Amino acid sequence: VQLQASGGGVAHPGGSLRLSCKTTGMNFREADMNWYRQAPGKQRDLVASITSGGSTNYADSVKGRFAISRDYARNTVWLQMNNLEPEDTAVYYCNTFNRGSERWGQGTQVTVSS
Repeated sequence: VQLQASGGGVAHPGGSLRLSCKTTGMNFREADMNWYRQAPGKQRDLVASITSGGSTNYADSVKGRFAISRDYARNTVWLQMNNLEPEDTAVYYCNTFNRGSERWGQGTQVTVSS
């Protein structure tokens, strides 16, 4: 099982970035998928989730600004991040459970700075 995250970078406040997480070696169609983030010196927090059926949930801090989606044909989950704030600066990780084991992508850095 591999989760390959990409799409991070530097954005100005108010800007947008789109993260992707390509999965291989797992049954993506039946997997709930998550995005977490970890800022320096802080714990890793859940940002957004999408179930196998497409239901979504968001942390209060990103509601109305971020959108999680999935592409079953590409085995990929996306995180569209709009109206970015400096507080969104963190390493973002995609996450899932597969056959009882928690799986993490390698993380992608998002920096929001003027």
